[in-house]
Amino acid sequence: MSSTLIHVARLHYTYDLNTDAPIEALRGIDLQIKRGEYLAIVGHNGSGKSTLAKCLNGLLLPTPDQVGGDVWVEGRNTAQPEALLDIRATVGMVFQNADNQIIASVVEEEVAFGPENLGVPREELRQRVDQALRDTGLWELRERNPRTLSAGQKARLAIASILAMRPACLVLDESTAMLDPLSRREILALVRQLHEGRQVLPHYMINEQQNLSSGLTIVMITHHMDEVLGADRVLVLEQGRIVLEGTPREVFAQPERLKALGLALPPAAAIAWRLRQCGAPLQENILTSEELIQAVTASVGVRP
Repeated sequence: MSSTLIHVARLHYTYDLNTDAPIEALRGIDLQIKRGEYLAIVGHNGSGKSTLAKCLNGLLLPTPDQVGGDVWVEGRNTAQPEALLDIRATVGMVFQNADNQIIASVVEEEVAFGPENLGVPREELRQRVDQALRDTGLWELRERNPRTLSAGQKARLAIASILAMRPACLVLDESTAMLDPLSRREILALVRQLHEGRQVLPHYMINEQQNLSSGLTIVMITHHMDEVLGADRVLVLEQGRIVLEGTPREVFAQPERLKALGLALPPAAAIAWRLRQCGAPLQENILTSEELIQAVTASVGVRP
């Protein structure tokens, strides 16, 4: 089995193509996402992040012209209508506002909707729904009306609905943007568990060949810079192009470049940068609060 789950080649996407004012949102994206990878995508508003996310599972298709490009998911091209059902079961999406993807009037029925439409047998369907509810901490709320849940609970419900379809990849399109800080931390912790394969039963594997130890492939689209610190790789988009790529430490080691792109540093990295500008003898590449505390206490001769 190939280590590449999603392959994007020369991807272009244009909104309002046949109008007098077309908007070219993506301009030749080349990207490979590996199985088990945690990929973060950042960029200011209008950079193409959400458009790229929707192209990863065929919600949007490459612009139909000679430079439209291609998106393959497990070797299936999103431009092939007969492949879309499998592609969308493989790459699940959670949007910014969970209300927009909740349709049922009972929590457990909402979780059952996706796999039921995939033709999952009733006994297996029950097992999938129960496990997805337990893994997302919603078991006690299974008989509630989704509209009575908090924003954080709704976000977890949206994730549970995807998990019940046994995806290989979970795409979160600014899914924490409308949450309070506590709910945001809970969602990030849940996503980390799913990526690491912890507390997720083997039936979430796409097939027997997939290694559970690698967990789900995660694509996190966010404007909260602290949310990307746990990623394996970060992409920075600008005007529909990838302009910066690397590990979080590599990307955030370029504060001036990020500032020019309209992006901020994570809080601890921003404080460290300002202190260095004021003459504090702090090392480069500080990212976390723990690293900042250690660096500051060391610089003044105090043991942390």
